[in-house]
Amino acid sequence: MARAKTEAFDPALVRTADLAKALAHPVRIRILEILGGRRACICGGLVDRLPLAQSTVSQHLRELRDAGLIRGNVDGPRTCYCLDPRVVAEAWAAFSDTFRRLGGPRKETPEGQVGAPGRPAGVGPRARPAAGAGPDRKPKPPQKRERRRHEKR
Repeated sequence: MARAKTEAFDPALVRTADLAKALAHPVRIRILEILGGRRACICGGLVDRLPLAQSTVSQHLRELRDAGLIRGNVDGPRTCYCLDPRVVAEAWAAFSDTFRRLGGPRKETPEGQVGAPGRPAGVGPRARPAAGAGPDRKPKPPQKRERRRHEKR
C-alpha cells in the first residue's frame, strides 16, 4: 500500500490526521464509548457488545491501539483494554485547535466576499452552488431511490 507523503507537513498536523483516521469508523467510536464508560479496563466481553465477529473487532482495536488511543495489557490468554487518558486529551486538544482554526471569525476580503482566515474568498464548502443550481437554473428535486429487484414489494 502506498504511503502518503507527510514529510512536508507539520508533525502536529500529521498526528491530528492519524488520530482522525483512527476515529474514522463508527465501530471504533463505539469501542471508545464503551471503554470510556467504565472506570476499569475491559478484559472480555467487548465482542459481545458489538454486532461483529471477534476478528473484525480485533482489527478495529489494533487501529485504536496503533493510534495510541487505547492500551492493551496482556492478562493470561486475553488482553485487557483501557483508554489512554493522555492520548484522549491530546486528541481533544488537537481537534479543538483544528476546528477553532476552521471556524474562526470570518473576514471581509477586498472583493467584498466573506472568506475564512487564511483561505482565499471563493474557496471552501460554500464556494460552489448546490448540484444543479446556478444563476439561471432551479435546484433539482431529490430523486426517489429505486427499489432493488430482490426486495419485497
